[in-house]
Amino acid sequence: MRHVGRAMTGAGVQAIYLAHGTFVGTDALGLFADIGRFVPQLGDSFRRLSKQAVDAAVGDAGNYTPEFAALFERSLAGDEGPVIPVRLFHWSSENHHLGRADGAVRLIDELASLELPVGARVLLWGHSHAGNVFALVTNLLAGDRGAVEQFFDAARVYYRWPLLGCIDIPRWQHVERLLLDGPNPLDGVDLDMVTFGTPIRYGWDTAGYSQLLHFVNHRPTAGLPPYRAPFPPSPERVLAAADGDYVQQFGIAGTNFMPSLFAWRSWWADNRLRQLFEPEVSPPALAERIGLGARVPAEGTTLLVNYGEPEGNLTQHLLGHAVYTQQEWLLFHAEEVARHFYGLDG
Repeated sequence: MRHVGRAMTGAGVQAIYLAHGTFVGTDALGLFADIGRFVPQLGDSFRRLSKQAVDAAVGDAGNYTPEFAALFERSLAGDEGPVIPVRLFHWSSENHHLGRADGAVRLIDELASLELPVGARVLLWGHSHAGNVFALVTNLLAGDRGAVEQFFDAARVYYRWPLLGCIDIPRWQHVERLLLDGPNPLDGVDLDMVTFGTPIRYGWDTAGYSQLLHFVNHRPTAGLPPYRAPFPPSPERVLAAADGDYVQQFGIAGTNFMPSLFAWRSWWADNRLRQLFEPEVSPPALAERIGLGARVPAEGTTLLVNYGEPEGNLTQHLLGHAVYTQQEWLLFHAEEVARHFYGLDG
């Protein structure tokens, strides 16, 4: 890990952000968003307590913990090396377009607040749908003005009261102004992105990132190309995660949850984002799309990794989706990232 740290330091990496995936964030059911509109401090308190409860319950099974981040940071530096800060980035983790869009806006806001110099690098390290949060970030940072305006127009009802025009989620308006009115504080900052078990959902804008790498837990099946997952698998194989990461295979377009009907502004904004992101996706064709067994996104480099037989039961391996965040694989992942991104030898 010290060799990895030196490679990252030499490449100019100034921060690493670990982003969790769906259902292990601060507001997986969207219960606290409306509270935060009226009493922001109370909403923040509920989100913080919710994340602490999740961390205590699931540990590092499909989740990045403060202990994982501390180990990552400490091991990169060793006893005397320079410290690259390893931070946790939290988003609601709701399983719909609006949840991921809000995560992208929050991440841009967080990165902009660093006020990094031109030429600085940031490594974004995301599990599951955090990778799709990153994909939206690339589209917002590199999209043309019309595309960015479409995004904020679609979601505006979420952060601005209809008719009244009152802004009750100021972060959205702040990022909208950064991207449309400039100057964009992330111009000249290199964003290196690595994803772990990210379902294939959104496209990536090449101009919105510097380097892109994907890890996917996968075991080839006889009679299929080595990059395809089988379908339909037997229940026994699913429960044993025998073919790799089923969440990565199944969590594609058409598997969103809807926001609560009581959160009508969220529901409205999510529906408009769906029409923008996936206008031609129909639920009846979901089985056909899953049956394609797609493992490899169209953009970036994908490493199909056989992590071996998972240990424990379904709640511990999460259908092959939990392995990426476990501490025992940190060295392997860090070395591969440093080899592909930062010229690590050996």
